Parts: sequence; C-alpha cells; structure tokens
Amino acid sequence: MDDCACVLERVGEPLRLVQRAPLAPGPGQLRLAVQACAVCRTDLHLIDGELPAARLPVVPGHEIVGRVTAVGAGVSGWRVGDRAGVPWLGWTCGECEYCRRGEENLCPTARFTGCNIDGGFATQALADARYAFALPDRYGDAEAAPLLCAGLIGWRALMAAGPAARLGLYGFGAAAHIIAQVARWRGQQVCAFVRPGDALAAQFARSLGAAWAGDSTEGPPQPLDAAIIFAPVGALVPAALRAVRPGGTVVCAGIHMSEIPAMPYTLLWGERVLRSVANLTRRDAQQFLAFAAAHHLATSTVGYPLGAANEALADLRAGRFNGAAVLLPPGTQAR
Repeated sequence: MDDCACVLERVGEPLRLVQRAPLAPGPGQLRLAVQACAVCRTDLHLIDGELPAARLPVVPGHEIVGRVTAVGAGVSGWRVGDRAGVPWLGWTCGECEYCRRGEENLCPTARFTGCNIDGGFATQALADARYAFALPDRYGDAEAAPLLCAGLIGWRALMAAGPAARLGLYGFGAAAHIIAQVARWRGQQVCAFVRPGDALAAQFARSLGAAWAGDSTEGPPQPLDAAIIFAPVGALVPAALRAVRPGGTVVCAGIHMSEIPAMPYTLLWGERVLRSVANLTRRDAQQFLAFAAAHHLATSTVGYPLGAANEALADLRAGRFNGAAVLLPPGTQAR
C-alpha cells in the first residue's frame, strides 16, 4: 500500500498531501503504521520558519502513536504488532559531552521528529528504536498522542519548576491541560493564566482542578512559588516574574518565544530564577509515562482526518479548541 504524507515544502505555505512509496526501516529503525499524531504549536513554528534547523521538505508531526510493521537490523526489544510512541527527540549521537553527561536533550547534532526527520503527519513513519517508547495500555491511540510532547515537555518543565506549592501555568493549551492534572496529583495548587477574555479556557482549567483561572494580564491571588510559561509570548516573562515570590522560579517551556521586552532588574532580583527547558531526554519519557500509567490523565482531544491537517493547524493557531488536535490517518479509529 502506498503511504500518504502531509509535506511542508516551503515556509509559510500549506502542507501538501502526497503519495509516497512504502518506507523500509534501516538498521536500528522501526517502521510504524501511524494510528494517531497530535498537532503541536511547534508545528506552527516550523511552518512559520521559526525553527532554523528544520529540513525542507519535511513531514511534520512529533507526537506519534503507531503499530510496528517492520523491524530493522540490530533492533531488540520490539516486535511487529507492538504499539510505540515517538516524541520530538528522534536521534542523538551518544558520544558528545552532553550525551555522556545524560544531557542528550542538548546534543549539538540531535535530530528532531517532524523537523529534520520526517514525522507522523502520514500513514507510515520511521523511528530510531532507541527513541520509541511503549505506551500505557489505559490510553487509546488518540488519547496517548498528546502525552508524547505536551505531556513530556510539560513534565520536564514541571520538574524544572521544583516542588512549588503554588504553581502558575501561562497558556492553557495542550501541555498545561495535562500538567495541571499532574500537579494536582502531586498536591500542588494550580493557577491558570489564559488569553485575555477567554472565559471558556478559564472554565476548562477550573474543570481540571485549577484553584484559580484568569487572564494572563492579571496577578494571582497569592504570590506563586513557580510559574511555567507554555505560551510563546515573551511579554509573559516579566508578568510571571512579577507573579512569583522572592526565591521563586519561572520556566520558559516553549521551543520558540517572541522577543522578551526590556524589564527592570528588580523583577529578577530577590533570587528569582529564570530558566528555559530544551527538548527532552529518554529518562523524562520513562518517568512521565510511568506516572501516566499509574494515574489517569484525561487528555482532551479533537480528531481530524489526516487530509485536514491544514484545518487542524489553523484551528490551533486561532485557539478554536481546548486540549489537543489529533490527526487520524484513514482506516484508524480512536479507542
């Protein structure tokens, strides 16, 4: 059977649905029949030309759930028929100082799924077997897809924020709607900051356990111990620094952010910490997926057929849904 794929050929242009010959796994690779692939804001950054390392043409999509249909030479631990999840980090060298230190997320020659490796906006995908993960059985294919980036990057950002009793989440999209639940399981109080005037997003946040939800232009009812910024809006950095207490932490969780405006040093003073999160590690995936297996995290998804990828991206850009969009290739069913 031929493979259908949505390809980004030029920055700023719509994806084009094309037919490809069947894929053959190379050494160390798995071939997957894609069952679901979530749509991420990073895909918008790719289309907008904000990821300079991107390879064009490329098939986007880095939250892949699929079934193994072929196993390349040298692969162990995977069999045809197994279900696998494939995240953003798709390959590292394993030899540089970062990889040797366990900081593979900072590998200077790392390759990323749906950016410089063809991703999951397709009916088939190839993946490095080292960077594919077994998924908890309790999640259906569409349910599991957002765990692979929104969940994983959110988890890494939550760990970077430290043991914050009061946690602020700026931008209540796919990542925040998962991590708000994780934080609640950990006994943390969550404050959700949404787009000004977005009452539905605020209501959605409260339905997932947020103790407070309001506009990102507002201050929280009490100073926060930490805040995570998921929205790619640089102006939220000084806002979050104002919201955290002395000694608090602000984590920038996106891969791209608009310019951070000039701000007085007094916002950072008081031993506040401002840091970023870059990519993920396999250890993050192992820890988070184990947590997800033990705790039911409700992923709110909106399904789109593969051929409607451009519509899903446009709806994400406009904020027309809560949770995550998920592309479903022909013949697949969410369970």
